[in-house]
Amino acid sequence: MHESTSPEIQRLGLDRLRGRRLLIAEDEEIQRELLANYLRRQGCHVYLAGDGAAAIAQAQRLQPELVLMDVNMPVYDGLTACRMLKSDHRTGAIDILFMSANTAPDDRVQGLLAGAVDYILKPFNFEEVGLRLTLHLQGKSTPSAEPAVGMQSRPSSTLDGLVFEAARSYLRSNLGRTPKLDQVARAAGTNVSRLNNSFKHCVGMTVFEYLREERMKKARQLLAETLLEIQSIARELGYTSGANFTAAFKTRFGLTPGQFRQELRHDKLP
Repeated sequence: MHESTSPEIQRLGLDRLRGRRLLIAEDEEIQRELLANYLRRQGCHVYLAGDGAAAIAQAQRLQPELVLMDVNMPVYDGLTACRMLKSDHRTGAIDILFMSANTAPDDRVQGLLAGAVDYILKPFNFEEVGLRLTLHLQGKSTPSAEPAVGMQSRPSSTLDGLVFEAARSYLRSNLGRTPKLDQVARAAGTNVSRLNNSFKHCVGMTVFEYLREERMKKARQLLAETLLEIQSIARELGYTSGANFTAAFKTRFGLTPGQFRQELRHDKLP
């Protein structure tokens, strides 16, 4: 496991993990405590569960913002626990990130189909864990029930937050093309410098890194919910070729669009 407190990583926004309520569901005590200690140092409120049944009970009782879920656990495995949480109106809105050492594409697909929003590989790279958490928590306000000491206003209540929200709306409406930075800035009513600073402050990434992430989310949705050809999806999302889209999708999710869709179809067979 690797941990870093480099100025670059801190600059990317890990300070925004302060005050976040996270549940770690992991049956291996050493890994559970290592991850918990790292997140506590970032200022998170961390809750622990050692098996799938405990994870469900803790999520129902504590209502964390996000669950880090091991795939292989006793009582209920991670996939079963995830499905149960997603089917419960009390916990269905909680984001779940799977943790596993298994890199097989079909295992990743099964996790996504169960309702997870992302997949973190073991052994952990703490920089990656922190940045992925920051990404998935970006649109959630910090719960008022447990405010962090010295916590600053959340981005949505600041000028940076207003700029970010306006730019995000513009980008989501223009996934099929790659606008220039000054176009995005004008749409958000600001200048390029302020635009860049707002994205760094609010989500810890550049404008185009964020656009790429939004495209990948939309790609997954289109592959799952439509019969569009992969080439058509690539064009709709602004990729110059199906090959470029395929490479980007595989980099993000660990499998090609075709593999993802094939696993979807296989899962639906009786």
